[in-house]
Amino acid sequence: MAGPGRETRGIVDAPDLFTRVRFRLRDPAPELRPYLEHYWLIDWDLSEPYTSRVVPHPSVHLVFERTESGGEARRAGSAEVYGIVQGLFSQRLEGRGRVCGVKFRPGAFRPFAPQRPVSEWTGRRVPADEVLVAPDVARGHRPSASATVPAVLDPADEDARVAALDSYVLSLLPRPDPQAELATELAELVRTDRSLLRVDSLARAGGLSVRSLQRLFSTCVGVGPKWVILRHRIHEALRRAGSDPEPDWARLAADLGYSDQAHLVRDFTATVGVPPAAFAQR
Repeated sequence: MAGPGRETRGIVDAPDLFTRVRFRLRDPAPELRPYLEHYWLIDWDLSEPYTSRVVPHPSVHLVFERTESGGEARRAGSAEVYGIVQGLFSQRLEGRGRVCGVKFRPGAFRPFAPQRPVSEWTGRRVPADEVLVAPDVARGHRPSASATVPAVLDPADEDARVAALDSYVLSLLPRPDPQAELATELAELVRTDRSLLRVDSLARAGGLSVRSLQRLFSTCVGVGPKWVILRHRIHEALRRAGSDPEPDWARLAADLGYSDQAHLVRDFTATVGVPPAAFAQR
């Protein structure tokens, strides 16, 4: 099947994945868009196992999942918070299954779980009910994430799943957090401004010292600003490698702020698992 018509940057071998699963991106309710990038919905029914691979973004995800394999708990469904994965994220898919995911904007997960820095969840998968809290006592009777699993995963109708996700996340809608908003703004600046290739430049853009910027990103994003800058470089290299079978790697390395082509090749290979030229040919 054809892939979704919107940005899927970071998915390794996206065309291959889209022939095996049904993958869609959906917008959240307008009130949630300052916090969420999108919902992502995946259904699969495979005759043989398949491993998907993604070069993750600096985003936390709330993931509702159900599969036919892996024991009774997996068949019942789960709701987990996925912290930022710093390496390549690989997920083995087999049998039949369904996932409904919530992708938070970088920095925007912090107001939903203000009790700990977002770096606490980096590299971890944690039951959502251990992380997400009601914004105040008056709204403390909200449904738990685990109780919301059937509403999100049971419907055959995709719109009903999106409505269930909207309802649950709206029940968590937090108070404004100026620090988290600043972190989100700066992380978005890294994504959109290709001239921001150094941490000190990003700190100046935010009116912060480098140390303050690092603390802000640890608390609100979950990884350091240098990691965010480097990750967007790799995403851009992936995009170029996927769209041009013979890219000019030396020029791309210079465009992305690398000292030389060899530095780009090392970063790309360490993250994706194959050198950029081999990835482009494949």
